[in-house]
Amino acid sequence: MEKTEPLIIYGRNACIEAFRSGQSAEKLYLQENVKNGPLLTVQKEAEKAGIRPEFVSKERLEKLAGSKNHQGCVMRLSAVTYAELEDCLKIAEERNEACFLFLLDGIQDPHNLGAIIRTANLSGAHGVIILKDRSAGLTETVVKTSAGAVWYTPVVRVTNMVRTIEELKKRGLWFVCADMGGSLMYDLDLSGPIGLVIGAEGEGVSRLVKDACDFTAAIPMKGDIDSLNASVAAGVLAYEITRQRIQKQP
Repeated sequence: MEKTEPLIIYGRNACIEAFRSGQSAEKLYLQENVKNGPLLTVQKEAEKAGIRPEFVSKERLEKLAGSKNHQGCVMRLSAVTYAELEDCLKIAEERNEACFLFLLDGIQDPHNLGAIIRTANLSGAHGVIILKDRSAGLTETVVKTSAGAVWYTPVVRVTNMVRTIEELKKRGLWFVCADMGGSLMYDLDLSGPIGLVIGAEGEGVSRLVKDACDFTAAIPMKGDIDSLNASVAAGVLAYEITRQRIQKQP
């Protein structure tokens, strides 16, 4: 399996969920002379994992994290492993659910990627697929922005999104992409096995990927501007898919 380089992550939620999900932690740094509830929880999870924290100054934490927003804890991970497509399909099968995947066609902002992974987890998706090129990968910023969702929602990297869509169509999935010129999302049946395709910031879904999709869904907009942030658009469409799936449950 493909792995990232070693990562430095920070923030209470990211560190707590990293321990709880069994990530390979090498070192934990906690701010000295701070004993609030969340940091005690981090320390407790570290002890369960056999990691003894090192207590350091606030300034040292800022240097390690490269940020003042470390919330009193910084962790060094040996690596994060990318998943395989089969991992996502297996999760759907084990849950006895129609497969629901996010496919990100060139999302380059790590904050957007982290936010989308968080939404994917909370909306019940079984995985997120990103491109190896022209895309953000699993970085410290992505981990922090996802609030730990990266430890639970598989992230797959592929070289060709169109080929991946065609492969998944053979497994029974349908694909919908976000596009202003599409059908109103409420008019589409999005309740079955589905892949939600979100395009790059500013550019949208590429032509070849759009052509490979079965539907294009438009989000109703009433304001004075005509576009949504990629992670917001992903959230709006994801929860329309979730709503329809809930309604179709017996």
